[in-house]
Amino acid sequence: MSEQTAEQAATFAVEAHGIDPIPESERWAKPRDIFGLIFGGANSVSTAVLGTFPVVFGLTFWDGVLAIVIGVLVGSLILSPMVLFGPKNGTNNAVSSSAHFGAHGRLIGSLLALLGAFTFLALAVWASGDALLASVARLFGFEQTGLLSGLVYALMALLLIVICVYGYRMLVVLNRFVPILVGVLFVVGIVVYASQADFAAVLAHRAADRWSDPVYIAGFFGSVLVAMSCPVSYGPFLGDYSRYVARSVPRRSLIVAVVLAQLACLGAFLFGHVTASVISIGSPELIAGGDYVGGLVASAPTWFFVPLAIIGVLGGVTTGTSLLYGTGLDFSSIVVVMGRVASTALIGAITVVFVLVGKFVFDMVQSVTTLSVLLVVCTVPWIAIMLIGYVVRRGWYDVEPLLVFSRRETGGIYWFQHGWNTNAVIAWAVGAVAGVMFVNLPGQFVGVWGGLAGGADVSLPVALLLSSLLYWGLLRLNPDPDYVFGPEGPRGVPSRSGAQASPIVHRGASAPIIEGASA
Repeated sequence: MSEQTAEQAATFAVEAHGIDPIPESERWAKPRDIFGLIFGGANSVSTAVLGTFPVVFGLTFWDGVLAIVIGVLVGSLILSPMVLFGPKNGTNNAVSSSAHFGAHGRLIGSLLALLGAFTFLALAVWASGDALLASVARLFGFEQTGLLSGLVYALMALLLIVICVYGYRMLVVLNRFVPILVGVLFVVGIVVYASQADFAAVLAHRAADRWSDPVYIAGFFGSVLVAMSCPVSYGPFLGDYSRYVARSVPRRSLIVAVVLAQLACLGAFLFGHVTASVISIGSPELIAGGDYVGGLVASAPTWFFVPLAIIGVLGGVTTGTSLLYGTGLDFSSIVVVMGRVASTALIGAITVVFVLVGKFVFDMVQSVTTLSVLLVVCTVPWIAIMLIGYVVRRGWYDVEPLLVFSRRETGGIYWFQHGWNTNAVIAWAVGAVAGVMFVNLPGQFVGVWGGLAGGADVSLPVALLLSSLLYWGLLRLNPDPDYVFGPEGPRGVPSRSGAQASPIVHRGASAPIIEGASA
């Protein structure tokens, strides 16, 4: 069998591995594969929707571009080091977080991943499904109905489930070419909409005293925050993709791949920004009413309906599968009676219900968009603690104790206080709560302290700095035991000597079975 034939056969074989560490001999993924997975995961209509917020918040065109670029760049720099945990431990980031949050504390990462997946997966299905149906309806001249929309949502979700059941290799192959095609179509779309007469009026709009207006300032920083939500939301998921990368792959190559992948998604952001700007001139009621996709189709020339439909389908597939795959994988580590395939199918089915009920019963589309921002504010402290932990531990991890929770065991070097590391949990909780209280999204959500910074949304700096400083201080006041640091000891913090790790106890065993450490 040729190498190409073998790869094709492997692509259409259901992935055998679940949450257990991938053996080094089976780690074949390269930085370019990580690039493709992340690029495809964020290169869709749902990302374009995030790019519309500068228009919704009333920014001038170039201020909106600046807010988007700052948000994506800063978010990608915060996100990129999270790719290192996968090659280091061969498992996902939620499981790796056991080293810092404790065997039970890892549930914080799983919860963030689960909520983030439902949120961004719902946005992907709604936005992509609406773009597909609206384009096809205009092209063939039939009326859109709620029944048709629901059918499109369900069919898209079913397609995502099927792809994710096949697993990692299928996702890698899919993202080698689909994101590039979708990215090209986004660039074509930017040219198409920027060529319309209304775009000249967009560029002509000026607001001389805008930076003295607290509402405008709040809108600018709110736009930055929304743009950051896209890259930062991938923090809990990066290990899902990078666990197939060998430890020998240079860390710099992986970090650069993550940053470049997020920057490549600027095309989708700017497509949303340009198109929403044009729609705000020609059909301002659609932007005010939250019907971006309707305005998108109404403003498009007839020949662009087909590219819009392609963007809707292919962009939705790559984004949706990247989220569903990781969530199914992590859920299988929590509900151990279910394997990866069953967990993926269950999460997919729940997503279908969530999408349909959220769209047609409770009209949650706007609420879910706001939730995405709040989730990011809660995720940033988690990322900060993980990265500080990585630095002070010198990147040393004992892999077997990371799996205590998923194997229904107790004990091990990451058991800490009954499975919780209070240093990390307290720092995360304080940073997340304080960050949410400083959120200032005009017309959507304003925290109780959202107006204290003169209209600026400082939720992310507050969450990031407070959690980082508090965690660093707690590590000095209440040092972690020396056995979690490995042979070289801690970097920059003290350790607590003399403590003994609890033995790993296999439940149901007649006596404790003590697992040895592995570097």
